[in-house]
Amino acid sequence: MSRADSIFISNCRDILSNGVWDTNFDVRPRWGDGTPAHTIKKFGIVNRYDLSKEFPILTLRRTYWKSAVDELLWIWQKKSNNIKDLRGHIWDSWADENGSIGKAYGYQLGVKHIYPEGEFDQVDRVLYDLKHNPASRRIMTNIYNHADLHEMGLYPCAYSMTFNVSGNKLNAILNQRSQDMLTASNWNVVQYAVLVHMMAQVSGLEAGELVHVIADAHIYDRHVAIVKELLSREPKRAPKFTIDSSVTDFYAFTRDSFGMEGYEYNEFDEKIPVAI
Repeated sequence: MSRADSIFISNCRDILSNGVWDTNFDVRPRWGDGTPAHTIKKFGIVNRYDLSKEFPILTLRRTYWKSAVDELLWIWQKKSNNIKDLRGHIWDSWADENGSIGKAYGYQLGVKHIYPEGEFDQVDRVLYDLKHNPASRRIMTNIYNHADLHEMGLYPCAYSMTFNVSGNKLNAILNQRSQDMLTASNWNVVQYAVLVHMMAQVSGLEAGELVHVIADAHIYDRHVAIVKELLSREPKRAPKFTIDSSVTDFYAFTRDSFGMEGYEYNEFDEKIPVAI
């Protein structure tokens, strides 16, 4: 069983057995038919993935990891807030008529700030510190900018990364305010595991541990039956993650710089409803 499967199964069983329903509250999310999208949730879940041992991708069902990488590069490389720069359509519901999601995600990472060493945006500051100040305990990004929330198509879910160099290992903490366990949990883990590998390689380090902190980990009411069916499946072994070792510039990575050798997964054809 892959580590990602083990953690997903444990999280979901805990939520279904010990979680709290929000049916007594007037919730913001709605289903396509206008019905309130209620959830059962657990507060404060913390998961740890040792990237030096295994890549954390689900096998209970397929994670479309290439699409996940596309979105990651859209945010962290292109620093874009326009869906026209993105291959997929996962952001369509939150974009305006011009394709913009407002001052969200990539926009925030691309804003430049002045430091004693020069002017950097958040991504370039991380890259600079990993090479020049690896012992620093201040290497982090944060895109939850309260001054700009009113101009965002969607408030950031995965909102901050804290990087820490221990020996020759690059470790990181991903903080997430909200997590739809069925549709997005492994998607985000795959993305930020890839990001740690990218940051480590261009900084002359090795990928270490990814710690995923979720404030509100929830399963939507219309997802419960699907989750239970997934939990009945037999997990498979984790695949081998590959990365083009010749890339030394963070901005030179492409979706084709990565591979997933021997990725076997359980087939899953059911359409998952998404709450907006």
